[in-house]
Order: sequence, then structure tokens, then C-alpha cells
Amino acid sequence: MALALFDLDETLIAGDSASLWLAYMVAEELAPAGMVAEEQAMMSLYHQGKMDMHQYMAFTLQPLAGRTRQWLDSLCTRFAEQVLRERLYPEGLARIEWHRERGDELVLISASGEHLVAPMARMLGMDHCVAILLDEEEGRLTGQTRGTLSFREGKVARIHQLFAGREHLWQGSFGYSDSHNDLPMLRAVTHPHAVNPAPALRQCASELGWPILDWQRAEVRAR
Repeated sequence: MALALFDLDETLIAGDSASLWLAYMVAEELAPAGMVAEEQAMMSLYHQGKMDMHQYMAFTLQPLAGRTRQWLDSLCTRFAEQVLRERLYPEGLARIEWHRERGDELVLISASGEHLVAPMARMLGMDHCVAILLDEEEGRLTGQTRGTLSFREGKVARIHQLFAGREHLWQGSFGYSDSHNDLPMLRAVTHPHAVNPAPALRQCASELGWPILDWQRAEVRAR
């Protein structure tokens, strides 16, 4: 048994769950349309490795402040089924099953909020979900985060927290991601894989001899 760490956005799914979620909220009239342009500007900084994740989360969680966890979980489960499921890469699903058959510890780990990642972890039958935690007071979301953000080095820190006392799981571990922001995680595992990598990660993976996996959605392969 070993750890198998899977990033979500642009790795297991085609697209970014947080950006898709904001568009979904706008369509459902739960967020103002003007948020989309500002969120995209922040995502541009993410791809440049310059994003302030605390700032991004505070901005994108604004529409959820005051809502209940139950309300949010119901809506996000529907969002995952209606929007994210069809974006899953078949090759990613096959890789998850390969690890499952090996008896590996499956972890879905993301720099997106837990409200978006947890429904996907349940859908995929993952053993663990590591995502940015949402703060709440008296049963209502505050629009803020709590704890260590699972972003960059924070992903490694959160994994160490989750598996404290089980460090042997790192031996022979696997990691899958598309982003150079996940280099700390990929360097921490025994078998790093660059999946549909952004240019910076593709170059790094090529230089280090890491496997590069180019996954496609079924309808794209059929053309």
C-alpha cells in the first residue's frame, strides 16, 4: 500500500472547478456576473505562479457568507453531477482503478474549496479528500477559510497532517498534477506524473525525466 495523490482541476477533470462553480452561481443568480472577470484575472496570476490564495478564496467565497453547510453541500453535489462529472478524463478514472486494485490509499487533493472537492471525492470513491477548509460560525459560513490552505507547500503539509504516524505510506507513493504550483507535492512523492501539464511543468518534467501523461476526454478522442 502506498499513497496515490490526485490533483483535481485540469488533472482529473478538463477545467477548473472553482471557475466553473462561479459561472454556475452566476447562472443560478447566486453571484453577480461582474465577479467572473475579476476571478479570471486572479486565475491568470495562478497560472503565472503569483496568486495570493487567501485573497482568491476570500473573494470567491463572498456569495456563500451566511449560508448553511447543508444548503451548500446539496447545491455542490448537484453541481458536481451536472457540470463536473462529464469533464472527467477516462484515463484518469482508469488510473484511479489501477491504484485501487493495488490497494493504494487514494487521495483527492486540491487547492479548491472543500465544498467543491468533497462531492468529487465521493463520486470517485476516494479514501480521502484534502481541500481548502471553509470557516463557519453557529452553523453559518463566514466566507473565510480556516487552517492550512492546500496550496503549493500547503498540500504537502496537509498530507503530513492527515497521515501523521504513517510516514511509511510515502514510500513508493504516486502523485499526479497539471500545475507547476504542485511541484512541492510532486517532488515529495516517489513517482511523480505530469498530467496535461502547463508549459512550466512540462519543461520541468522533461528535464527531470518524469512521465508526462496527455489525457483526453472521450468525445475529443473520437474525432
